[in-house]
Amino acid sequence: MRSTRSFIAVLGAAVMLTGCAGMTDQEQRLATGAAIGGAAVGVATGSWGWAAVGAAAGAGTGYLIEAQRQRERSAFERGVEEGRSQ
Repeated sequence: MRSTRSFIAVLGAAVMLTGCAGMTDQEQRLATGAAIGGAAVGVATGSWGWAAVGAAAGAGTGYLIEAQRQRERSAFERGVEEGRSQ
């Protein structure tokens, strides 16, 4: 039973990583966060319900990280443009 779960987890991760090629950065961060959160909590508890909670928390964290990176990129670009205009 445990080897079946491991196989399904590895297969799911491989499928997910293959599908990330056409995603935006934000979508990739969401998917990665969900995968890591779901896998970590699922392995720790052995419960699908808690794994879903972990996936939701991971997706939320991935979204927040990407939103912060976008704000930093935007501020950097504004600073560069202000520096060029002086």
